[in-house]
Amino acid sequence: MKTRRIGTVDVSAIGLGGMPMSIEGRPDETRSVATVHAALDAGVTLVDTADAYHLYADEVGHNESLIAKALASHDRGGEVLVATKGGHLRPGDGSWTLDGRPEHIKAACEASLRRLGVEAIGLYQFHRPDPKVPYAESVGAIRDLLDAGKIQQAGISNADPDMIRLANDILGGRLVSVQNQFSPAYRSSERELELCAELGIAFLPWSPFGGITRAGELGSRFAPFTRVAEAHGVSAHQVCLAWLLAKSPTVVPIPGSSRPATVRDSVAAVDLTLTAEELAELDAA
Repeated sequence: MKTRRIGTVDVSAIGLGGMPMSIEGRPDETRSVATVHAALDAGVTLVDTADAYHLYADEVGHNESLIAKALASHDRGGEVLVATKGGHLRPGDGSWTLDGRPEHIKAACEASLRRLGVEAIGLYQFHRPDPKVPYAESVGAIRDLLDAGKIQQAGISNADPDMIRLANDILGGRLVSVQNQFSPAYRSSERELELCAELGIAFLPWSPFGGITRAGELGSRFAPFTRVAEAHGVSAHQVCLAWLLAKSPTVVPIPGSSRPATVRDSVAAVDLTLTAEELAELDAA
């Protein structure tokens, strides 16, 4: 497995996003554990989760607990960097809400520590800005957790360039990752991707295929990805991930999955090399 770097840690060039295993349409636990195990067998050493990845109001942290269980039952589980997040909430009615108060973030981190069964979280990220709370205060809580040794590395998610610079300043230059939406259908985070490349900060594109409900339409919506895929005898999804990897050595895609087969297909993208002409065609798609 080819690797890339998040802060001080080398991780697989493609990670696994855990959200589909815990929200609407989720599979049973057996298949979810098999999915995580398939990722580990394929060399994945980065798993992304969050305390808000759950379906019902009384199961906060469902995905964190699931990931912890799957890792504990695999002999390579200890090699994985688990990246989790705090600051988002799901009341149980299908909606997503925000709480960026420092006291909430610190309490959420403590709960995540218990669910993951670790003394320090490998990578903890502020999930999404809360307009009711000054951004500096929310990130300040992440800094405090880092200084206290509750987390080993710090990241942010859903941030614009000004937020990235501010967060890095507040963290004393210790911001290691930015997790933003980026896909063929959603390219408005190009500025953030470029800034991360400039600063040497890992950029983790979420929903790289366009989101859970539209991932299957990637090839039909963006014909160039299908044309390139056919030329290489691979899936349009593999082409998409190879395209993302080619954008910068700081990019580490985290495609979500809930099936072993899709994990294996995604991971194969690390060995797919696209030509300059193909990349230009995909950029223009």
